[in-house]
Amino acid sequence: MASGKANNDQVQVSNLFDCSFLTAVVTGGGTGIGLMITQALVANGAKVYITGRRQEALETTIQKYNTGPGSIHALPGDVASKEGCIKLAKEIEQKEPKGIQLLVNNAGIARDDNTKFSANGQPDMTSADAISKHFLASEEQQWMDTFHTNVMGQYFMSMAFLPILAKGREVTPGYTSSVVNVSSISGQMKGSSMGQFAYASSKAAFTHLSRMLATTFAQTKVRVNVIAPGVFPSEMTAGSSNEENKSELDMNSTNPAGRKGHDSDMAATILFLAGRGGVFYNEQIMYPDGGNTLTVPAAK
Repeated sequence: MASGKANNDQVQVSNLFDCSFLTAVVTGGGTGIGLMITQALVANGAKVYITGRRQEALETTIQKYNTGPGSIHALPGDVASKEGCIKLAKEIEQKEPKGIQLLVNNAGIARDDNTKFSANGQPDMTSADAISKHFLASEEQQWMDTFHTNVMGQYFMSMAFLPILAKGREVTPGYTSSVVNVSSISGQMKGSSMGQFAYASSKAAFTHLSRMLATTFAQTKVRVNVIAPGVFPSEMTAGSSNEENKSELDMNSTNPAGRKGHDSDMAATILFLAGRGGVFYNEQIMYPDGGNTLTVPAAK
């Protein structure tokens, strides 16, 4: 009869969610949800490059949050153009010749300023004329800008970084690199998303793009998963950031959880997907939303 105790190392938290072997790129990683993701990765040992067009915001994040055990590095650039995405990939290829293990496509915009209910009020939803007038205030350029950044940019980032991710998966035996796309529950909801048709439609497209990418990348052993969050404090939801690149928001909510998302909710989600504990997950959609899609019409 065998003696001694079984080895439980593989199911310990320190092994499942450790990020010390990860090098990651987080787009829009200096503020909002991107900063929450950056903090979680760095606090658990990862080396993280954060992208953004505002050098000052990137430097503020590094000064405030580069406290280890991992590290944060600025990677200024524009992910809303094919040229910008390819340029970022080439820079990372030079900086990380062994590749990277994680790309987080988080950067996004909302341009429904002319129709969102919080700024313009809600039309009489029983009146065809009122609905038509309200939503025709949306401009073509607002739609094009939204899809340009929220869908096209994410496509080119994923394609440009695929070879670097494929190379990076060879670094740690048994681990496969991944893309994590930060979409939104807005892309699943059937309502008007509080007057934000362009934003919600772009997030629905982004979620489906992620499914296509997962299928296309499958044989390269690079995984693609989605985080589709509910409302978290960010520049998009709160309108601004404070001196620590954090946003303040009324945290009450009508969702079953009774609140909006905390930093820890996003941290738990990304650590699960990015760590060894998530390597069996591919083409999955995670909904850290406090159960919001239970209380509104949604297609999940």
